[in-house]
Amino acid sequence: MPKRFENPIPLPTAVFDGLETVQETGEAHMQDATKVQAIATRLGYPEAAAWIEDHPHEYQEGLFRGFVTAKESTHG
Repeated sequence: MPKRFENPIPLPTAVFDGLETVQETGEAHMQDATKVQAIATRLGYPEAAAWIEDHPHEYQEGLFRGFVTAKESTHG
């Protein structure tokens, strides 16, 4: 299995929704964390912007490993 699909980063639902919405706009490359934060804030997702600020390493890792909502991250 490609590393990209192993161990996705779990996120609170509001953060996941915010990142997904920013990505769907196509206004920024997701690797540009500062721009992603600005767009998330403008679109009404301050939780997503704050999470990126507080978790820069996890954000970068998630760009390669993927993100899931925290409730989806159970291992079985």
